[in-house]
Amino acid sequence: MKEKISSVELTPLFVPFKPAVRKALGESEGGIGMAHPSEEEWLGAEFVIIKVNCNDGNHGLGESSIWLPESGITPKQVIDVIKKGKLAKYLIGENPFNVEKINKKMDINVARNEQAKGALDMALYDLMGKITNLPACCFMGGKNATEIPLAALIPLGSPMLMKGLVRSYYKKGYRTFRLKLGKGIQEDLEIVKTIRKAFGDAIRIRVDYNQAYTPSEAIKAIKAIEPYNIDFVEQPVRTGDFLGMVHVQKKVNTPLMNHEDFFSMRDFISLVELGGARILGIQSDRPGGVTKALKLIHYARCKGLEVVIHKEPLGISSAMLIHLHAGQFFSIDHATELFGMEMMEEDLIIESLDYSGGMAKVPEKPGYGVELDEKALQKYATDETIIIE
Repeated sequence: MKEKISSVELTPLFVPFKPAVRKALGESEGGIGMAHPSEEEWLGAEFVIIKVNCNDGNHGLGESSIWLPESGITPKQVIDVIKKGKLAKYLIGENPFNVEKINKKMDINVARNEQAKGALDMALYDLMGKITNLPACCFMGGKNATEIPLAALIPLGSPMLMKGLVRSYYKKGYRTFRLKLGKGIQEDLEIVKTIRKAFGDAIRIRVDYNQAYTPSEAIKAIKAIEPYNIDFVEQPVRTGDFLGMVHVQKKVNTPLMNHEDFFSMRDFISLVELGGARILGIQSDRPGGVTKALKLIHYARCKGLEVVIHKEPLGISSAMLIHLHAGQFFSIDHATELFGMEMMEEDLIIESLDYSGGMAKVPEKPGYGVELDEKALQKYATDETIIIE
């Protein structure tokens, strides 16, 4: 093939939450709707939008979402490692289909930085789809579904408030819910008990503690809610406490999923081999792009682990994750959570994705099937677009 990558464009953004979301978060526990220890006001999210251009006129889109309490980096740092750290160097002049070669070059020359690498890798799959006039899922296992089930995120609040939110999304067709917990063992139990009693077995429940507990507290908290049929528990202990995760997983029956301390493939594999996790949570930037996500999904299945996709992104990453679920449909065990469309003021794509009936329709157009809204890009940009040729 004669196609070669000609340039990379990078634009930093800040996209506010919708007014209703900002109001709800401001009134919630800790002011951010969860038990995460962050003390910073949470009014929206920072992103870097990436466009990888090809010499045939096609381009691929990528997106990196950033929240300092988790990512530890800023949009400027993502851009700097792509430009000054020369990650872009390993794409420009290369055939976009050589994803393994490009990933190898990025990994051996720049340590970590999965968010920057992942956004570049993401753009390659969109570009490959556009060059071949095929949906991106065809490069992720095939178009094995035309729609995928969705999960709804329920922020931490009173049992009655959370039950009301579950009911509102239930009426929209959602049947899986991630409940934010971590106020205290008895408070958590009351939330889960109230919601399970109201909806019975008609819904599936997963919970997220956002690092709220010590390992000993987490064991008590999880055992208290296990009788209510919990699919899995997300990040019950502080980030980086792998030994704590191992201790908790050995003491409870419910599968654990790590999130805040999961960025690279090695992070997840190490925790699994230690016995500290039994479910893989894939995001657009964890473990760093589509290529590594596919490898880790295959690893998880070989280990007998379950897989879930979850993220609150803009339209580009949402489309990518929908395609990933469609491509790996027979390896994904749970409803995919894509809640950016509910939280963000703008999704930055011209034609919004179809989320009707609690399902996400797989876009049919080439690549990810979405087009960047250039006007919205300029509206929310926090600095000028950088072009690397």
